Amino acid sequence: MAKPDDRSNNASRIRNAIENTEENLREAQSYLDEHADEISPKELSDIKRKNKGRHAAIEGFQNELQDEEPLES
Repeated sequence: MAKPDDRSNNASRIRNAIENTEENLREAQSYLDEHADEISPKELSDIKRKNKGRHAAIEGFQNELQDEEPLES
């Protein structure tokens, strides 16, 4: 038998995902700030591409959070 759909903690989980993704973004940017002149062009490109994806993910999480917060109470 399938588990019932428990969405009671979705907003909390989304907030946590946003925080984790923002932290990863900050760490990657800090790494670039300190080592951009020491890393290969490919690594630089990869980090910038990942950060672009992180920005998109955060935007998606924020939109999802708006949908889930009314259900949290």
